[in-house]
Amino acid sequence: MEYKFSDRTNNLKPSAIREIFKYAADPTVVSLSAGNPSPDAFPIKELEEISARLFKENPIGLLQYSVTEGYTPLRDYLKKYMKDKYSIGSDSDDILITTGAQQIMDFSTKALVNEREVVITEAPSFIGSLNSFRAYNAKLVGVPVESDGMNIELLEKALKENDNVRFIYTIPNFQNPSGVTMSLEKRKKLYELACKYNVLVLEDNPYGDLRYSGEFIPAIKTLDTEGRVIYAGSFSKVISPGIRVAYVIAPKPIIQKLTVCKQGSDVHTNIWSQMLCYEFLTNYDFEAHLEKLRTIYRKKAKFAMDLLDKYCAPEITYDKIDGGLFIWCKLPSGVDMLDYVKKAIERKVCVVPGNAFLTDENDSSDGFRINFSTPTDEQLEKGIKALGELIKELV
Repeated sequence: MEYKFSDRTNNLKPSAIREIFKYAADPTVVSLSAGNPSPDAFPIKELEEISARLFKENPIGLLQYSVTEGYTPLRDYLKKYMKDKYSIGSDSDDILITTGAQQIMDFSTKALVNEREVVITEAPSFIGSLNSFRAYNAKLVGVPVESDGMNIELLEKALKENDNVRFIYTIPNFQNPSGVTMSLEKRKKLYELACKYNVLVLEDNPYGDLRYSGEFIPAIKTLDTEGRVIYAGSFSKVISPGIRVAYVIAPKPIIQKLTVCKQGSDVHTNIWSQMLCYEFLTNYDFEAHLEKLRTIYRKKAKFAMDLLDKYCAPEITYDKIDGGLFIWCKLPSGVDMLDYVKKAIERKVCVVPGNAFLTDENDSSDGFRINFSTPTDEQLEKGIKALGELIKELV
C-alpha cells in the first residue's frame, strides 16, 4: 500500500552521522565521526558492583514503575550538587530526570514552540537537537559561531528580524561540532539580549565537566534572574551514554509542562539507570572519576591536534580546544567539502561533513568534524595522516 506520513516527519532526513556510521562499521575504516566516550572512560567495575548490590538489596525498586519526575534521591542530590558547586538553580526552579539530553530538546520544543515559530541556534550546531526542532516544524535561524562563541551582533539581528522567537539554543562549553567555548562576556550579552527581546535560552551542557585546560566559565544559567534559562545536563559523557540519564533544571512552570510531555512519552526514565547514577555519585569518588576522564581526553586531544599540525597544516586549519570531544577542521577555499569527505571515505576514513550541522543542510560549508575520543592512537594517526595526504593532493 501507499503510506502517508505526517507533515511533521515528511521533511525529516536520516541523521548524517548515523548514515556515516554505516561506513564506520567496516572494521577497515578509521572512524573519526563518532561522538562516543573513550572505551577507557567507563567505570565498569563500579557500576557492576552497584548493580549487584542493588539487585541484592532492592530488586523490586529496580524493576518496578517509578515517578515521572525522576528518582527522588537523585533529584534531591542534583539540586544541591548543582547549586553548591556551580550556582545553578534557585528556589523558583525545579528538576526533571530525562532519558538522555536529547529528550530535553524534544520536550522543550514540544512544550514551547508552535509550528513555524522560531528557534535560534548556533551555526553549526548539534544535529540531534536540530532534528528535534525540525520534528515540530520550527523555523530554524542559524547564527554563526566564532572562536569565542556565537556572533552576538548577528544574534541581535536575528532577534530583531524574526517574530515569535521562542528560544535561543546554545552549547556554550566545547560546542558540538565546533569545539569552541563561549566567553563569559558573550554569555552575559546573550542573556541580556534574551531579556531585551523576551525570549528563553536553552543551554545545553553535556561537556562542561570535560574541561582539561583553560579557566572555568560559569554557566548562562547562573545569570538567570528572570527565569529565562532552561539548563540541560547529562551523564552520557561522564558516566555512560548507554544508561540514558540526563536532567533539566528550569523554572517550575516549565518543568511541570515538560513532566506532562514525559508522561505521554516514556512515563519515566529507566529507574535502574537512575539508581546507578545516584549510587555512583554518592558512594564513589565522582570528582576523582572526572579527573581521570580529563586526563584521558587531555592526552588524546593534544595527540590529535599535534597530528593535525604535523600532517594537515597549513591547508587544514582549526581552533584549539580546551575540553570536550570534537575538533572542527576548515578546508582552504576552492576545495569542495563534500567531495573531500567522499574521497576520505574512499581512503577508509570517516569524518562528518559540516553541512550536516547547519540549519539548512543545503547550505555550503568549508568544515568537517572529527572526534578523537573513540579511536585508538594508532587509528588517529592513520586517519589524520590520510586526511593530510588527501588535502595536499587537492590543493
